[in-house]
Amino acid sequence: MERRVIVILGPTASGKSALGVRLAKKFHGIVISADSRQVYKGMNIGTGKITAKEMRGVPHFLLDVASPRGQYSVARYVRDVRRVLKKIDSSTPVFLVGGSPFYIDALTKPDAYSPIPPDPKLRRRLAAKTTAQLIARLQALDSGRAKTIDPANRRRLIRAIEIASYQPPPLTRRGEEVVGVPPMRVLKIGITRPKTMLHRNIDRRVDTRLRQGMIAEVRRLHRHGLSWKRLDDFGLEYRYLSRYLRGQIAKTEAVRQLKSAIHDFAKRQMTWWKRDQDIGWVTKGQQTDKLVRTFLP
Repeated sequence: MERRVIVILGPTASGKSALGVRLAKKFHGIVISADSRQVYKGMNIGTGKITAKEMRGVPHFLLDVASPRGQYSVARYVRDVRRVLKKIDSSTPVFLVGGSPFYIDALTKPDAYSPIPPDPKLRRRLAAKTTAQLIARLQALDSGRAKTIDPANRRRLIRAIEIASYQPPPLTRRGEEVVGVPPMRVLKIGITRPKTMLHRNIDRRVDTRLRQGMIAEVRRLHRHGLSWKRLDDFGLEYRYLSRYLRGQIAKTEAVRQLKSAIHDFAKRQMTWWKRDQDIGWVTKGQQTDKLVRTFLP
């Protein structure tokens, strides 16, 4: 039986998690997270990980499944989702909720996705280059990806170059295992917000998370073995607050830079998704009910 998967996507701070819970509860479904940082244990406040209370009894999957000391790849994410789907009745609606385009595309566009293996030699060569050189190389290989990636995240820049320059295609000439998922029928719903509203939501959310102890969370992660470099690689909250904790910038400046970086991140997310003609954009959560009701059998 073909699975029905409803994707709830949109820029950060647009209300995806709450909408996903409401719809999953109403239509008796489950939620699978599509967030590249919420897979990591201990990264709760900084990633805005949904709490047990906020889940309202709706089963959630792909949260807290990996140690932040290791790397969690898109290929592993696809395999983990496949395992979840095998355990869930095929008639149960699946709500894929999150803001990580690579994760969502890997599941909903399998023909465009290949599990590119790491290339240690290429990585060593790229590590010796400046960030500006990496950006220029990625622009030459894949200008579309270059527009959406965080230019300050060298690890992701190197991985993007690695993927863009990989030859030959792995699934046709090297025999790697095809990381597929069961047949799915997909409905994509995107939440859009006016720029001023979205920026206001982002800024308020940062202030709330600071009151909830986000700085203490970053300090605790470092004490438990995460290097400052690793925290910087996670970007956004972990990057700017770790710089503050190292004494590189003042707290007020760290918060200012963080809010600005999240504004830019939301813009990159929308740049990515504007290329996808299959997304139905809504401005109000109530608009989704009819779409889901029509989509489900």
